Amino acid sequence: MNTQALIFDVDGTLAETEEAHRQAFNQTFAEFGLGWVWDQNLYGKLLKVSGGKERIKAYVLDQHPEMLVPGLDLRIATLHQRKTALYTAAVATGDVPLRPGIARLVAEARAAGLRLAIATTTTRANVLALMQGTGLSPEWFETMACSDDAPIKKPDPQAYLLVLERLKLPPEACLAIEDSANGIRAARAAGLDVVMIPSAYTAGDKADGARSVWADLAPVSLTHLLG
Repeated sequence: MNTQALIFDVDGTLAETEEAHRQAFNQTFAEFGLGWVWDQNLYGKLLKVSGGKERIKAYVLDQHPEMLVPGLDLRIATLHQRKTALYTAAVATGDVPLRPGIARLVAEARAAGLRLAIATTTTRANVLALMQGTGLSPEWFETMACSDDAPIKKPDPQAYLLVLERLKLPPEACLAIEDSANGIRAARAAGLDVVMIPSAYTAGDKADGARSVWADLAPVSLTHLLG
Protein backbone atom coordinates (compact mmCIF):
# COMPACT_ATOMS: atom_id res chain seq x y z
CA MET A 1 0.00 0.00 0.00
CA ASN A 2 1.30 3.46 -0.87
CA THR A 3 2.24 5.74 2.02
CA GLN A 4 -0.49 8.28 2.69
CA ALA A 5 0.74 9.87 5.93
CA LEU A 6 3.91 10.68 7.84
CA ILE A 7 3.72 10.55 11.65
CA PHE A 8 6.44 12.44 13.51
CA ASP A 9 7.75 12.09 17.01
CA VAL A 10 8.76 15.48 18.48
CA ASP A 11 11.57 15.56 21.06
CA GLY A 12 14.83 14.56 19.41
CA THR A 13 13.09 14.02 16.07
CA LEU A 14 11.73 17.37 14.92
CA ALA A 15 14.43 19.17 16.92
CA GLU A 16 17.24 18.50 19.38
CA THR A 17 15.14 19.62 22.32
CA GLU A 18 16.53 17.53 25.14
CA GLU A 19 19.17 20.03 26.30
CA ALA A 20 16.43 22.66 26.61
CA HIS A 21 14.37 20.16 28.62
CA ARG A 22 17.35 19.35 30.86
CA GLN A 23 18.07 22.99 31.54
CA ALA A 24 14.41 23.64 32.37
CA PHE A 25 14.41 20.73 34.82
CA ASN A 26 17.55 22.02 36.53
CA GLN A 27 16.20 25.58 36.75
CA THR A 28 13.01 24.23 38.29
CA PHE A 29 14.91 22.17 40.85
CA ALA A 30 16.97 25.25 41.79
CA GLU A 31 13.86 27.43 42.15
CA PHE A 32 12.28 24.87 44.48
CA GLY A 33 15.47 24.57 46.55
CA LEU A 34 15.92 20.87 45.89
CA GLY A 35 19.64 20.94 45.17
CA TRP A 36 19.26 18.45 42.33
CA VAL A 37 21.39 18.81 39.21
CA TRP A 38 20.85 16.53 36.23
CA ASP A 39 24.07 16.52 34.24
CA GLN A 40 24.14 15.20 30.68
CA ASN A 41 25.26 11.72 31.69
CA LEU A 42 22.48 11.34 34.25
CA TYR A 43 19.89 12.86 31.96
CA GLY A 44 20.84 10.43 29.20
CA LYS A 45 20.05 7.58 31.57
CA LEU A 46 16.79 9.18 32.71
CA LEU A 47 15.65 9.53 29.10
CA LYS A 48 15.13 5.78 29.05
CA VAL A 49 11.99 6.67 31.04
CA SER A 50 9.41 8.33 28.80
CA GLY A 51 7.61 11.41 30.16
CA GLY A 52 8.78 14.27 32.34
CA LYS A 53 6.75 13.46 35.44
CA GLU A 54 7.70 9.81 35.12
CA ARG A 55 11.35 10.81 34.83
CA ILE A 56 11.21 12.81 38.07
CA LYS A 57 9.48 9.89 39.81
CA ALA A 58 12.15 7.46 38.60
CA TYR A 59 14.88 9.78 39.90
CA VAL A 60 13.21 10.04 43.30
CA LEU A 61 12.81 6.26 43.51
CA ASP A 62 16.49 5.77 42.73
CA GLN A 63 18.14 8.69 44.51
CA HIS A 64 15.75 10.05 47.14
CA PRO A 65 13.58 7.23 48.55
CA GLU A 66 13.03 9.34 51.67
CA MET A 67 10.66 11.45 49.54
CA LEU A 68 8.29 8.54 48.92
CA VAL A 69 5.54 9.95 51.10
CA PRO A 70 1.87 10.84 50.52
CA GLY A 71 1.59 13.90 48.30
CA LEU A 72 4.66 13.07 46.21
CA ASP A 73 2.71 12.82 42.96
CA LEU A 74 1.18 16.25 43.54
CA ARG A 75 4.62 17.72 44.25
CA ILE A 76 6.00 16.14 41.09
CA ALA A 77 3.08 17.57 39.09
CA THR A 78 3.86 21.03 40.49
CA LEU A 79 7.52 20.69 39.56
CA HIS A 80 6.63 19.52 36.08
CA GLN A 81 4.19 22.36 35.55
CA ARG A 82 6.92 24.90 36.31
CA LYS A 83 9.42 23.02 34.15
CA THR A 84 6.95 23.10 31.24
CA ALA A 85 6.52 26.86 31.63
CA LEU A 86 10.28 27.40 31.53
CA TYR A 87 10.76 25.07 28.56
CA THR A 88 7.97 26.52 26.43
CA ALA A 89 9.21 30.06 27.07
CA ALA A 90 12.69 29.04 25.92
CA VAL A 91 11.82 27.16 22.72
CA ALA A 92 9.14 29.62 21.60
CA THR A 93 11.93 32.17 21.02
CA GLY A 94 13.46 30.05 18.25
CA ASP A 95 16.59 29.09 20.17
CA VAL A 96 16.06 25.40 19.29
CA PRO A 97 16.04 24.92 15.49
CA LEU A 98 14.55 22.07 13.52
CA ARG A 99 16.88 19.19 12.77
CA PRO A 100 18.49 19.15 9.31
CA GLY A 101 16.09 18.09 6.59
CA ILE A 102 12.90 18.34 8.64
CA ALA A 103 11.60 21.61 7.15
CA ARG A 104 12.31 20.41 3.63
CA LEU A 105 10.69 17.01 4.25
CA VAL A 106 7.54 18.61 5.66
CA ALA A 107 7.35 20.92 2.64
CA GLU A 108 7.87 18.04 0.20
CA ALA A 109 5.26 15.91 1.95
CA ARG A 110 2.69 18.69 1.88
CA ALA A 111 3.39 19.37 -1.80
CA ALA A 112 2.94 15.66 -2.53
CA GLY A 113 -0.42 15.59 -0.76
CA LEU A 114 0.71 13.42 2.14
CA ARG A 115 -1.10 13.83 5.44
CA LEU A 116 0.98 14.80 8.48
CA ALA A 117 0.51 13.93 12.13
CA ILE A 118 2.31 14.02 15.48
CA ALA A 119 2.62 11.15 17.98
CA THR A 120 4.54 12.19 21.09
CA THR A 121 4.87 11.64 24.81
CA THR A 122 5.38 15.35 25.45
CA THR A 123 2.64 17.87 26.18
CA ARG A 124 0.70 19.80 23.57
CA ALA A 125 2.01 23.03 25.10
CA ASN A 126 5.58 21.87 24.43
CA VAL A 127 4.77 20.94 20.84
CA LEU A 128 3.04 24.23 20.08
CA ALA A 129 5.88 26.25 21.63
CA LEU A 130 8.43 24.40 19.51
CA MET A 131 6.37 24.98 16.39
CA GLN A 132 6.09 28.67 17.20
CA GLY A 133 9.86 28.92 17.52
CA THR A 134 10.70 26.93 14.40
CA GLY A 135 8.09 28.15 11.93
CA LEU A 136 6.13 24.93 11.67
CA SER A 137 2.38 25.51 11.59
CA PRO A 138 0.07 23.33 13.70
CA GLU A 139 -2.39 23.59 10.81
CA TRP A 140 -0.08 21.48 8.66
CA PHE A 141 -0.59 18.53 11.00
CA GLU A 142 -3.99 16.89 10.74
CA THR A 143 -3.83 15.50 14.26
CA MET A 144 -1.47 15.56 17.23
CA ALA A 145 -1.57 12.81 19.85
CA CYS A 146 0.28 14.28 22.85
CA SER A 147 0.56 13.20 26.48
CA ASP A 148 -2.55 15.26 27.21
CA ASP A 149 -4.74 12.77 25.33
CA ALA A 150 -2.43 9.72 25.13
CA PRO A 151 -1.07 9.53 28.70
CA ILE A 152 0.41 6.03 28.44
CA LYS A 153 3.93 6.77 27.29
CA LYS A 154 6.12 5.12 24.69
CA PRO A 155 7.14 2.30 24.26
CA ASP A 156 3.41 1.75 24.66
CA PRO A 157 1.74 2.35 21.25
CA GLN A 158 -1.18 4.42 22.61
CA ALA A 159 -0.16 7.67 20.87
CA TYR A 160 0.29 5.95 17.52
CA LEU A 161 -2.94 3.99 17.82
CA LEU A 162 -4.79 7.21 18.57
CA VAL A 163 -3.29 8.91 15.50
CA LEU A 164 -4.27 5.97 13.29
CA GLU A 165 -7.80 6.08 14.68
CA ARG A 166 -8.11 9.80 14.00
CA LEU A 167 -6.63 9.54 10.51
CA LYS A 168 -8.83 6.51 9.78
CA LEU A 169 -5.87 4.87 8.08
CA PRO A 170 -4.38 1.38 8.44
CA PRO A 171 -0.81 1.26 9.78
CA GLU A 172 0.56 0.06 6.45
CA ALA A 173 -0.51 3.40 4.90
CA CYS A 174 1.67 5.39 7.31
CA LEU A 175 5.36 5.86 8.09
CA ALA A 176 6.63 6.89 11.54
CA ILE A 177 9.77 8.98 12.07
CA GLU A 178 11.47 8.47 15.45
CA ASP A 179 14.77 9.07 17.20
CA SER A 180 14.75 6.48 20.00
CA ALA A 181 14.43 2.79 20.75
CA ASN A 182 11.29 3.48 22.81
CA GLY A 183 9.78 5.31 19.85
CA ILE A 184 10.59 2.49 17.47
CA ARG A 185 9.02 -0.05 19.80
CA ALA A 186 5.87 2.08 20.11
CA ALA A 187 5.53 2.51 16.35
CA ARG A 188 6.16 -1.14 15.61
CA ALA A 189 3.66 -2.20 18.29
CA ALA A 190 1.07 -0.15 16.40
CA GLY A 191 1.98 -1.96 13.19
CA LEU A 192 3.85 0.94 11.60
CA ASP A 193 7.02 0.98 9.57
CA VAL A 194 9.45 3.40 11.17
CA VAL A 195 12.54 5.36 10.13
CA MET A 196 15.05 6.28 12.83
CA ILE A 197 17.11 9.47 12.99
CA PRO A 198 19.04 9.13 16.29
CA SER A 199 19.41 12.32 18.30
CA ALA A 200 22.29 13.48 20.46
CA TYR A 201 20.90 11.66 23.47
CA THR A 202 19.74 8.51 21.64
CA ALA A 203 22.78 7.88 19.44
CA GLY A 204 23.50 4.71 21.43
CA ASP A 205 19.97 3.33 21.17
CA LYS A 206 19.40 0.12 19.27
CA ALA A 207 17.52 0.52 16.01
CA ASP A 208 15.92 -2.93 16.12
CA GLY A 209 12.73 -2.84 14.08
CA ALA A 210 13.54 0.33 12.14
CA ARG A 211 13.21 0.13 8.37
CA SER A 212 16.17 2.44 7.92
CA VAL A 213 18.46 4.62 10.02
CA TRP A 214 19.82 8.04 9.02
CA ALA A 215 22.07 10.41 10.95
CA ASP A 216 19.60 13.11 9.93
CA LEU A 217 17.28 13.79 7.00
CA ALA A 218 19.39 16.44 5.24
CA PRO A 219 20.44 14.11 2.40
CA VAL A 220 17.16 12.18 2.26
CA SER A 221 14.50 13.12 -0.27
CA LEU A 222 10.84 12.23 0.27
CA THR A 223 11.07 9.71 -2.57
CA HIS A 224 14.11 8.08 -0.96
CA LEU A 225 12.48 8.06 2.45
CA LEU A 226 9.35 6.33 1.16
CA GLY A 227 11.24 3.97 -1.09
